[in-house]
Amino acid sequence: MKEQLIESWQINQRINEYLLDAIESEDYLKDCLSSKGRNVGAQFVHIHNVRLMWIKVAYTDLLSELRKIEKADAITKAFLKSNLIKSGLAIEKLLEKGIPQNRIKGFKPHPVAFLNYLVAHESHHRSQIILALKQSGHPVSKKVRFGIWQWGAR
Repeated sequence: MKEQLIESWQINQRINEYLLDAIESEDYLKDCLSSKGRNVGAQFVHIHNVRLMWIKVAYTDLLSELRKIEKADAITKAFLKSNLIKSGLAIEKLLEKGIPQNRIKGFKPHPVAFLNYLVAHESHHRSQIILALKQSGHPVSKKVRFGIWQWGAR
């Protein structure tokens, strides 16, 4: 079961990277929802920073190689991808530690629910990213819209 849970997290991470890679221009990272809120780049930043928040609570040792992304940082696709990969690997390590103990410090009820929480949170923001791009006239392709649901494909 542990391997399947870790693989599920890895798939979620791969889908985030797939969506980021599909954004055709760095300029589109500034696209916003018509109802305001975070722009596309800030959505990815938020995903990364929420991961760090949980790592700080549950397994502080993993923070040594990570840093919070600040508003003043130059947000590029490469910068986002690098940070998302690092925080994704740290969450993977957090799960590897928490699953056998059946506990994620600071989260109830258990590691499976924690994984579901993270995937639901990040899926919500992927939807906001896709909608912001569409509303701004820069929609992702049909291939990408369907591709984010190909969890069994590599």
